[in-house]
Amino acid sequence: MTRATTIRDVAREAGVSIGTVSKVLNKTGTIALETRKRVTEVAERLQFRPNSLAKSLHSGLSGSIGLISNDSFGRFTMPIMEGLEAVLAPLGIGVFMCNATDDPAREAAHVEQLLAKQIDGIVVTARRSDRRPAAQLTGLGVPVIHVFAHGDDDGLTLLPDDKGGARLAVEHLHSLGRHKVAHITGPEHFEAVRLRQAGYAEAQGDAVPVLHGKWTEGWGREAVAQLYGPGKANPDGLFCGNDQIARGASDALREMGLRVPQDVAICGFDNWAVMAEAARPPLTSIDMNLAALGAEAGRCMAAMITGQSEQGLRLLPCRLVARASTLGME
Repeated sequence: MTRATTIRDVAREAGVSIGTVSKVLNKTGTIALETRKRVTEVAERLQFRPNSLAKSLHSGLSGSIGLISNDSFGRFTMPIMEGLEAVLAPLGIGVFMCNATDDPAREAAHVEQLLAKQIDGIVVTARRSDRRPAAQLTGLGVPVIHVFAHGDDDGLTLLPDDKGGARLAVEHLHSLGRHKVAHITGPEHFEAVRLRQAGYAEAQGDAVPVLHGKWTEGWGREAVAQLYGPGKANPDGLFCGNDQIARGASDALREMGLRVPQDVAICGFDNWAVMAEAARPPLTSIDMNLAALGAEAGRCMAAMITGQSEQGLRLLPCRLVARASTLGME
């Protein structure tokens, strides 16, 4: 095996002291431009990588944080990770991601492993924004942020504005002349379901059905059978609690001979591209801006690492992505 290049190798090759190399690579001190250029070129040519442990001992920081999730499929975690890294990577902070599934013991083990690596903070996220059983994260001595998951009351929690997103969906349908809008959604024990229902009720006002079921296309088809037909509600618009439900509802309406959006306009929630864009017609949907949520977590974490206090619950706005299921164009 080839021996790794050391700072001494760079100093010897560049004809300078070890202290000068350290100042150049850490961008500190007053070094002549020609010397700085020569040291940088030598370090690149020798593929020198600074010792992260030595840097952490010097600064008191490891330059890394942990991300713990129970979202095994990554549907919600990966956009959050993308936004987190977009902010932290330019600051020289890496992210270790751990999958805890729904196992508290496994999650506790991940926390211990991350702390053993001297990480500078922990971000906790999940499949849904409800409060979930979690390892003890108080008194760890590092900042902790919950993103798309509820945390302790005295910590920092970042969530999408589910209620506002629901209002956005219904107002969009109303703007298209659809005023009899029904709501098909998931299990009522989810906080996101209750918040979206509250936003729907504020925007809709009239007594139009709200149907609770599973987060599946099958439930969307079943709900349509309950809503449409002789003597039934027959709404001219549907606001669905997620894109799977909306896609199932769209398929069922087509099978009944009803056109989307000419007869019934449909709006989903989550803006899951593989579901919304592949539907026929493609689904208008509410995007929770998870990458923006991750970016905000990155900004907050960077501030907390430097000693700033960040607490409380923050709701970030959702946005509507309009497609053919409401606009009537492929």
